[in-house]
Amino acid sequence: MSNVLAVTIIAVLSASGVSGPNAPPAADACAGLAQLELQGAKVMSADVVSAGGFAPPAGMSPWMAGDPSFYKTLPAFCRLVVKATPSADSEIGIEVWMPVERWNGKFRGQGNGGFAGEIDFRSMGGAVSRGYATAGTNTGHSAGGTDATWALGHPEKVTDFGYRAIHVMTQIAKAAIQAHYGRAVQHAYFGSCSNGGRQALMEAQRFPADYDGILAGAPANFWTHLLAKALADAQATSLEAASYIPSRKIPAIAKAVNAACDGQDGVVDGVINDPRQCHFDPATLLCKDGDSDACLTASQAAALSALYRGPHDAGGREIFPGYLPGAEDGEGGWGPWITGPEPGQSLLFAFGTGYFGNMVYQKPGWDYRAVSVEQALKAAEEKTREKLDATDADLSPFKARGGKLILYHGWNDPAISALNTIHYYDSVVSRLGRPETDGFVRLYMVPGMQHCGGGPGPSSFGQFGVATSDDPQHNALAALEKWVEASQAPSTLIATKHVDDNPSKGVLKTRPLCPYPQTAVYKGQGDPNDAANFACSPPK
Repeated sequence: MSNVLAVTIIAVLSASGVSGPNAPPAADACAGLAQLELQGAKVMSADVVSAGGFAPPAGMSPWMAGDPSFYKTLPAFCRLVVKATPSADSEIGIEVWMPVERWNGKFRGQGNGGFAGEIDFRSMGGAVSRGYATAGTNTGHSAGGTDATWALGHPEKVTDFGYRAIHVMTQIAKAAIQAHYGRAVQHAYFGSCSNGGRQALMEAQRFPADYDGILAGAPANFWTHLLAKALADAQATSLEAASYIPSRKIPAIAKAVNAACDGQDGVVDGVINDPRQCHFDPATLLCKDGDSDACLTASQAAALSALYRGPHDAGGREIFPGYLPGAEDGEGGWGPWITGPEPGQSLLFAFGTGYFGNMVYQKPGWDYRAVSVEQALKAAEEKTREKLDATDADLSPFKARGGKLILYHGWNDPAISALNTIHYYDSVVSRLGRPETDGFVRLYMVPGMQHCGGGPGPSSFGQFGVATSDDPQHNALAALEKWVEASQAPSTLIATKHVDDNPSKGVLKTRPLCPYPQTAVYKGQGDPNDAANFACSPPK
């Protein structure tokens, strides 16, 4: 599997991590990497970035670049810029960052959201600030995360995006780190969410030797079916103008869902602990005295039911699970993801039409109304399943070499149904058995969390690498490392919600995250905003 890109180190250059009177200056050691010869790749530059001296490129997506002031806190690091060309039509941009001082001997690979196109400098900064060598890639193209036009007529670039670029990045990073420090990486970790969660599972399935520990959040691993769901949503809400649900009606939907189900877990706090137990009927919102923002027309109620139900084929088989009720409202809720400010302007509409138009049908201006969901899914599977789907349940090669996998998903994700991750986890259990799976896989479902983070529930648990705590119980990445390096499997994690989602403003509430299928149950007394007053319980 590792022969996608054969990385050959012609000479081990200066080992800047080695102490002693003969150790070369950091700048010289880093600059020497410019001569590193890599088969199928070329070093474009190698320079030391002074402490606080890095700034992300202008024009980056805010969610990828992060807060510019964050970079002022970074230590000095050796920045290696590489272009890899594993195929004639490949041009994979890769960066490897290596701390000038106090490298901890570990490597952390970073993934991408959406259609990629940008390097996750924010997560790389979080890693290097904690002593890790780290790497990121644009997966072979430069574009915004909702732009898939680069794929039109470029099947090799789709392969790079699908799985090859992350593997190539990992090989190059390990070779560069060994050349720079004079010793190999002791432990390698990968963590990302959404498409990055798909990349994470692709690594575990296709390249089990790349990483020792993998953190996969809200994985878009059933890519062909997920985007078929996006197409189904677009058709359900916009083929007929009367079916469109304006974003201004989302608060009324959220209020009705909470009224029906919030108290089921014994705590009324805007968080539905296990939304599978919520059987909200959109018909209860039907307008009785004329249309308004507080109710739904019959066409809108039918569309909402379709969104919760998810698409099925002609034989009644589920194509992809529907959304779970709860947390429809808010900045990261249904408004931006599902309904959009106008018909055809949601994020999922962009992902669905971008995927089918550029990767599947390869037609600029492809009309999403022209095919049935079943027809589109059949074409998607024939064209891209082998490149994009990461659904292989046989993780035994990853387990055999000691790999550990932590999965997590927000119950109220408006982009990727949380049930998809449960389905994948269950498929691994069915393939390997419960005892074998428990030995190297954990799944954490997060009540009230939307896509990768945010939402009314506590949703911060170190999953992005920029954590407020290194305590393994509050930091999923730290828990993963403890599992890999000390063979101590994680149990309960603690998620935190900060005031205004800003750690500097203090803690609003905490909630335990239990290893699935356990759920956190309120003990019946004490502050329900304190995780100590909940206990993990087996499913009823």
